[in-house]
Amino acid sequence: MNRPRLSALVAVVTAAGLLAGCSGGTNATAGKSSTTLTLASVDQGSIEDVVKAFEKANPGVDVRFTTSGADQYQQQIRTKLASGTAPDVMSVWPGNGNPGATYVLAKPGYLLDLSDRPWAAELPDAVKTVSQYQGKTYTGVFGLNGIGAVYNQDALDKAGLTPPGTWTDLLDFCHAAAAKGTPAFALGIQDNWVTQLVLYALAATTVYGPDPDFDHKMQAGQATFANSPWTTAMAKYQQMDKAGCFQKNPLGTSYEASQELAATGRTLGIVQGNWVIALLKGKNPSGKFTLKPLPATDTPAQFLMPAAAGAGYGVNAKAKNKDLALKFVDFVMSPQGMNLFVTKQGGLPALADTGFTPDPSLTELSTFLNDGRTVPFMDQLWPNPKVQQTMLSGLQEIFSAQSTPDKVLQAMDADYKTGS
Repeated sequence: MNRPRLSALVAVVTAAGLLAGCSGGTNATAGKSSTTLTLASVDQGSIEDVVKAFEKANPGVDVRFTTSGADQYQQQIRTKLASGTAPDVMSVWPGNGNPGATYVLAKPGYLLDLSDRPWAAELPDAVKTVSQYQGKTYTGVFGLNGIGAVYNQDALDKAGLTPPGTWTDLLDFCHAAAAKGTPAFALGIQDNWVTQLVLYALAATTVYGPDPDFDHKMQAGQATFANSPWTTAMAKYQQMDKAGCFQKNPLGTSYEASQELAATGRTLGIVQGNWVIALLKGKNPSGKFTLKPLPATDTPAQFLMPAAAGAGYGVNAKAKNKDLALKFVDFVMSPQGMNLFVTKQGGLPALADTGFTPDPSLTELSTFLNDGRTVPFMDQLWPNPKVQQTMLSGLQEIFSAQSTPDKVLQAMDADYKTGS
């Protein structure tokens, strides 16, 4: 982990002005030519505007794209690459945390080396590290994201409640919200990638607050998940559930349904990445939503937030239209493309000097980044995607009473030790 480098990056970005949604948007894929580009994306509600702008800037070009949820996408993309049926351009996550991540796809040669692109040398170190494999850049990361509690201000006003400022306040907030018939947070863990977000928001403070070098110790074999404050983060996640912080049946609630709950005020908010704000506004254009840290202790000065490079785009090493694919990724990484993306997503651009003005809903995230009070998304620094997959399925099993935190953390340790 490297909090100082990431915070320094965003200090520049904000001074100048980080797996995921589900959408049915699909364009036909027949009749490809030198002016046809195929694209697979997980950027719900964001990629459409970028595609339109790219096509407008390149008359005659036809971008034929599909969008899907992160779970579905990650299950399918490697198979498509191996079988030669993958699109020219595809969503790729930074680091090594899931089946669609940079290291995982670059190692077997599925991704085109983008090191010579004009933007690659401009990537700040904190982003470059997780965009590369063996010193070569494979992913165009266009945005930075953070995880925290996103509150619906209208719902808070109606309930007569204010965002909690400490861990004790959080539990009281959940009890009070439940008593009023409006649960505090929507939780849609039918989509298993969503299970990690509350845990990451809690682990940022409980794990990395007392031990900023925890990741380095894990890599050196000097620490484990099962014998560390990860047990505290897990316990607090369960406490939140028992305190009624979430709506009934989170396991039966999809990510899409959880957005509806938070957007329409049937919950007071949702614990998610900042990208959800744009989705909530799409469902409730007049709503006011704000991202804040999720309290994990009774000392606010100790709060940290997870924040890191978000998903970007890579080029299929066997792309049928390689030149147009490179042109598209260059457009995404240009000030115009990058600002289009982060404006729609409610994020922050990965490069400085784009002329971007952050949305007011991200004020606290920007402050935490500028103050060096953030940690990378935990999975980005894990040695293989198995660790995250074990955690995600394990969390679902905890919610269904089929497993325990101790068993899940021990299983994560076993996968971690297998290396890359």
